[in-house]
Amino acid sequence: MVDVEREGPVARIFLNRPEKANALNSPALEELRRALRELAADGSLRTVILGGRGRTFCGGADREELKALTAETAGAFVTLIHDVCQAIRDLPVPVVARLHGAVIGAGLEIAAACDLRIAAEGTRFAMPEVRLGIPSVVEAALLPRLMGSGRAAWLVLTGEAIDARRALEWGLIEEIGDEQAVLGHLLAGDREALRMQKQLLQIWDEAPLATSVTASIERFARLHK
Repeated sequence: MVDVEREGPVARIFLNRPEKANALNSPALEELRRALRELAADGSLRTVILGGRGRTFCGGADREELKALTAETAGAFVTLIHDVCQAIRDLPVPVVARLHGAVIGAGLEIAAACDLRIAAEGTRFAMPEVRLGIPSVVEAALLPRLMGSGRAAWLVLTGEAIDARRALEWGLIEEIGDEQAVLGHLLAGDREALRMQKQLLQIWDEAPLATSVTASIERFARLHK
């Protein structure tokens, strides 16, 4: 359900349930979490590309599993989605989401947890959970940081899809095309500086300004020891 390929310092992870539009069930999520955690321990790694096999990146959470959830199991399932997103954020190297086809629900949350998002022309993005009788949760909380609160609200309240052009305009993705150009830019960066920059980006995203500046000064000084 998850394939990992290595090209020197670059790892490529593919969701591989194309017959189910790469829908995320518990076994697929557990396999993806395990693969991400194993890569995190690889000191030779420079960049990770996350994509999907077949016609689409990810059709969201597996609907059959969603239908079977109970009050006792629902929390554990969405926590597993969060664990995968956290494992992406915990990777010490930049993670690029390579998106195509459809990026829906939990698939969009996983993409939002990546550092950069590159989409093929014609890719569609949606958070349709309210139409299924549930709210968008866990890493959907990253969407206002990426797009602004109004545009994030439009996605999660209407359930309507947007195309790649609007996603680029709204700041949900960084580029339309393929990942080769950005991969070249990332590999041109200094290994330790890139790892430190990823740490700082997350601090800047979550911490007050004074804390962010202090952390930046500390890490800048550390590189000069």
